Amino acid sequence: MPQFLYRIRPVRVAMLAEGPTNQEVSIIGEHFTYLAKLVEDGIVLMAGRTLNTDAQSFGIVVFVSESEPEARALMDGDPAVRQGLMEAELFPFTVALWSSKRLGGSENAA
Repeated sequence: MPQFLYRIRPVRVAMLAEGPTNQEVSIIGEHFTYLAKLVEDGIVLMAGRTLNTDAQSFGIVVFVSESEPEARALMDGDPAVRQGLMEAELFPFTVALWSSKRLGGSENAA
């Protein structure tokens, strides 16, 4: 099945450096729940973000989809994108190498 990647960046960078508003916290929670469900469903292969708190910060979601329109709908359905907290860009992608070594920092890391 074709793979895609979407890159997300916060619209309000200060959210990272100064902290999120209550509304942003709520949307981030919805975003995480959305991605966790897609991981559970076998659609999202991995998701994560850079740890810097400046304008260069971004997150990525690597996933499988039948088509580019379906992939775009999945990206646009992300609550952080749909509600304008994050801007997103979609890319056709393919995983060339994948480690089976467990990564630290998250229960869901593979």
